[in-house]
Amino acid sequence: MIVQPGAALLAAGPSPTEILIGRVYVWLATSGLEIVIWILGAVLLARVIRWFAGKYATRVESRFSTSDLIVQTEDAKHRRALVDVVAWTLIVVIAIIVIIHILGVFGIPLSGLTGPTAVIGAALGFGAQRIVQDILAGFFVVAEKQYGYGDVVNLTVTGNAPAEGTVEDVTLRVTKLRTTEGEVITVPNGQIIKATNLSKDWARAVVDVPVPAEADIGLVNDTLDRVGSEFYELPRWHDLLLDAPSSLGVISLELDSITVRMVTRTLPGKQFEVGRALRIHIIRALAREGINVPARDVQASSGPPATLADQVARDRGGDE
Repeated sequence: MIVQPGAALLAAGPSPTEILIGRVYVWLATSGLEIVIWILGAVLLARVIRWFAGKYATRVESRFSTSDLIVQTEDAKHRRALVDVVAWTLIVVIAIIVIIHILGVFGIPLSGLTGPTAVIGAALGFGAQRIVQDILAGFFVVAEKQYGYGDVVNLTVTGNAPAEGTVEDVTLRVTKLRTTEGEVITVPNGQIIKATNLSKDWARAVVDVPVPAEADIGLVNDTLDRVGSEFYELPRWHDLLLDAPSSLGVISLELDSITVRMVTRTLPGKQFEVGRALRIHIIRALAREGINVPARDVQASSGPPATLADQVARDRGGDE
């Protein structure tokens, strides 16, 4: 039997499956390996960035806990929020760079993506405009130093009740608050209509004292001024106060009672604690003078008192 030479060479050649496997192997050993290395490098770099951000936060907390400061400075709170925002921004930039490089490895020209990108951008412009709004609002929250880590804030949110608590996290998209009940509230920055910072630079403890209508107002004012001076000299509270509590006099008249207001400036976030302690000293001092204070909620806040519900809510916030 005679075998043709061409037929022998054809029988000895690789099959289509072997050719396909060989090409896949070559691609995995070159381009595939390059893609894996870029992805792993991006993941490791992102972890390093988050590690540095966490290390900075830990160092700030450690420095504050070992210092003589009672509250964190505004610069420290702002820097911590800024570091976290910069860290996430760098991670996003790294992800974009890796995606562009992977597209180049696959041989997809970026110029050819102009049309599809325009269509996708238009679709995202309508569908993701809320996210863009949140990011822009978050940028101005950080840039304008509206609030930072550890601040006690009251946020008025679109279509919902105000969110109040201690700031635990600030990113370009959301702000996270911890309430007095331990709950975490996540508020999109773009939905914030008004941000009330109750611990910015300094705070004011406002204590409204209702006394019977027949009480001697002169005696009440003298007693409150004396309580303020004594309270200011107490070592426990002296470091929390920026000035001695003083009486502003009568602020309202009712049929059976008169309300006298007492105010003092405190360190940021300490107005609730100071207000509760000051109430106790006021009640005891007035009782020694034979003046009984009617049972009524009074307030320690960063501004003038509003409604009774606001007074109770802000007193609860003092547990922070």
